[in-house]
Parts: sequence; structure tokens; C-alpha cells
Amino acid sequence: MYSARDLLVELAGRHAFADLGALAPLVLGGEDGEEVAEVCEFGQRLLSLDAEDFASRARAVPAELRRQARACHMPQTPREQPRGALASLRPAYGLLLEVIEVRWHRRELSPMTAALHIAAEYLPLLACEPVLGHAGDPAMWPEGLTARGSRFGAIGDRECDHTRSEQSAANRTLRVAEEPGEGWRAYFDRQHSQVAGALATCVARCRNPCTAMDWVSEPARAGLTLRAKVALAFADTPLVRLRHAAPVGHGFGVPSPEEVLDAWERSRAVLDKNPIGHAATRDDGFILPGLPALFSAVAEAPVESSRLLRDIGGHLVERIGG
Repeated sequence: MYSARDLLVELAGRHAFADLGALAPLVLGGEDGEEVAEVCEFGQRLLSLDAEDFASRARAVPAELRRQARACHMPQTPREQPRGALASLRPAYGLLLEVIEVRWHRRELSPMTAALHIAAEYLPLLACEPVLGHAGDPAMWPEGLTARGSRFGAIGDRECDHTRSEQSAANRTLRVAEEPGEGWRAYFDRQHSQVAGALATCVARCRNPCTAMDWVSEPARAGLTLRAKVALAFADTPLVRLRHAAPVGHGFGVPSPEEVLDAWERSRAVLDKNPIGHAATRDDGFILPGLPALFSAVAEAPVESSRLLRDIGGHLVERIGG
């Protein structure tokens, strides 16, 4: 006979953390219910890509799962340690891939397109990570970025190819590490993704280059330019543009699975213009074949779907079953 506890196990297996967290105290009661709900809140933050709150100290969450989440966490103050997603974006992209998978299997395609949009916004920073040595940490920008003759962060400079909002974001990123936590958090909420695009413009499509990227050696510059071009191209693919037809974008439609797959096939053709973009054509077994391979090529390092959400679900199944 199918019991209420069986239902909780089913919800855990489907990563339905919000529903499970609401039901667990009613079904399990007492401390067991509270601990399961606490783990569910942790899992829901990850599934919702709430990067501010990934560094949970919830005692009910196993230490290894908290450690993996901290690697994707966005520091909330300029001096917070460890640096999480500012040290490297690769763990965060692994989580993004897993979220995309989970949303696909749950047929939650609007949140899935939102995750793809986030991946597109920050992909230029993933491309820059091999030369920066970090993932765009404002506390660690190279001095060369503002060398003599650089227009990076110069507001109102008509010779600069950055948009006004990119100029403002670039200017802010050069001084935000000296601001209090409130200003730091506001910057990441509103401007950091624009800095990613600004850096990509500097190395990949500036029509009037300044000295902002002269600190990158010539051999490294060639690879960075190619990776940045692909990152910018990905943001303009049919797959990423689907977001503007979804409720999380500017319209009212929700793409069907067939529309998502068709958009990805057309996107792969758009990207297949150079060796980096060609990675998107690989069949790597992902639900959108070639997406992990593309992220890996842009990162110049392996990027695979994480197991963090699956491991949280597995932990919950054991906890409920026990």
C-alpha cells in the first residue's frame, strides 16, 4: 500500500524540494520533519539558483554537500572567504547544467530557459578565467586593466565600444571591493553580468581598441579572443532567445520541449564556426547534446553536470526511509 512516507520518497527523487519541505513536518513530525525540511530548503535554494544563500550552515545538511554548494556561492562581502564562484565559475556551471537537466525532466521549461540565460550572461567570465586566474573577482582585477591609455570604466567616453550601462558597471567594478557589504551585494545584483559582457567586448569585438587588455600575452590573447567570441555568440543563439518568449522574459508563451530542442539544433549550427563553437556539435549524452562540451571548450577545462541535487535527493531518501 502506498503510504505518505512513500510519497515523500517520490518527491525527493523528483527534486521537488519545496513540496517535500512543506509536507515533511506534517508526515514525519518532530525533529525528523524539521531536519528534512531544513535540507529541502537548502536544495530549493540550489535548484532556484539563489547564489546568495548557497553557503548554508544548516546542521542537517551533510558537510560535503555544504562544501560543494560553497564552491558555487557568491561572496556577500568584499573580503568573505572562501571566494566561491569568484574563484572559479566551473562548479557553478556544473550546477547550472544539473539544474537544466532537472528542470527539463520536470518539464519546467520556463525556469530552464532562465538558467540558460544566466549561463549566457556569465559565459564571458568563464572564457576569461584561464587568463585572469579567477572568475572576475573585483578584488583581484589586474592592474593592466586600467593601465595608461585604457578606457575601461571611463564613463561617457565616445571612443569606447561599451554601452553606457557597461561603462557604468566597469567603473563600479574597479572600486566596489572598497565598498561596504550592502554596496557589494547591490553591484552583484545589478552590474556584474554587464562587466562580463564588457570584458568580452574588449577582447572580441572592440572597433577602437585601447590598452585595457594589453596585459594579456599575445599567445593567450588569441585563445581568449576566440573563446570570448563564442561566449558572445551563445548569448544571441535561438536557444537563449527563447527566454524572451517565456513568462520570465517579456512575453507570455512557454516553449515546448520540441521548440527547445529545435532551437538548440539551430544554435549549434550558428556556433559551429570555429574550433571552440564546434564543441557544441558533440554528442556528449546531455539532454542538449554538446552543451557541456561547449562550456568546457569556453572554460578551457572540463565542465560536467554536477551531482549536487541528485546527492541531496539521495540523502533525503535515506533520511526519510530511515
